[in-house]
Amino acid sequence: MQKRTLKGSTTLNITTEIRDVKLMETDKTIQIARRVLDIEAEAVAGLSERLGDEFTRAVEIILSATGKVIVTGIGKSGIICKKIASTLSSTGTPAFFLHPSEGVHGDIGMLMRNDVIIAVSNSGETDELVKILPIVKRMGIKMIAMTGDIKSTLARAGDVALDVGISEEACPLGLAPTASTTACLAMGDAIAVALLERRGFQKEDFALLHPAGTLGRGLLKVADLMHKGEEIPLVRMDANMKDAILEMTAKRLGITGVVDESRRLVGIITDGDLRRALEVKGNILDSTIADVMTRRPKVIGNDLLAEAAMKKMEEHSITALFITDTAIPDSSVQKGEVGGEVVGIIHLHDLLKAGVV
Repeated sequence: MQKRTLKGSTTLNITTEIRDVKLMETDKTIQIARRVLDIEAEAVAGLSERLGDEFTRAVEIILSATGKVIVTGIGKSGIICKKIASTLSSTGTPAFFLHPSEGVHGDIGMLMRNDVIIAVSNSGETDELVKILPIVKRMGIKMIAMTGDIKSTLARAGDVALDVGISEEACPLGLAPTASTTACLAMGDAIAVALLERRGFQKEDFALLHPAGTLGRGLLKVADLMHKGEEIPLVRMDANMKDAILEMTAKRLGITGVVDESRRLVGIITDGDLRRALEVKGNILDSTIADVMTRRPKVIGNDLLAEAAMKKMEEHSITALFITDTAIPDSSVQKGEVGGEVVGIIHLHDLLKAGVV
């Protein structure tokens, strides 16, 4: 009995020790991660404190250029350069990445005098990058140097030198680029967003450059999804109810618009309107369009985002919106005014299919 107790006690002690070791390892891992994040956060904060005339000049150089922005660097800096070029391109500043080694073997030929170069190197002495500097100078291309050493060859060669120096890398060996690449990436984002705002870049512009994926779907316009031409269910004010029902059946949207002689929307007839009329009148074929239709319907302009159409449908608990060429505010509609000529209709199902919802 005593042996079993001793054995059980020993097993319990070993289990407790293993658990304690695992907890210590977990704590140590968290401490390492926090140290890394603190160092990198400090690196980015340091950039903010050093911003000044050089940054403004860099943005002005890009704004005044009539060509493209070429971002170049090698190794980890090269990877950061690709991201900077991608961000610039997607926010209204055409840009591409140039590998320095490929540049000195012919790809430098893609450069034009009206382009701007952003050259990235933490040391500012990267051989492959330094080799293309004489060519860039001969071509008279403006260059923005982004480096951790403001006295380096790269910094001296640039028309503008942006200091992205850091006090230490997050790597305890001080070898793996960590905080330094984070600083370069943040500076690239700062340039891209400054350019975006200076250019007046809007959501609609962003949509043109992001036609696919979640971003693109969220930025689709009403005009991109609406039914047009013969697909629009419409009847004239002087038509009869049989015509209205046949139009609703043929177009299969559960609604028809009612227009005047100028094709301006004066009302709508929905499935709900038909049910309510049947409940009250019985035989609705003897009713006039004016007796059944809902007056002052909600409309929207075709230049608005599809997301705006979705919000309007949700707000008024409706499933379709007619689009007019000169949509007027809801407040004006409520006073009896009508919108312009009908140019389309958008249904909730169109938004669902496009992934806007």
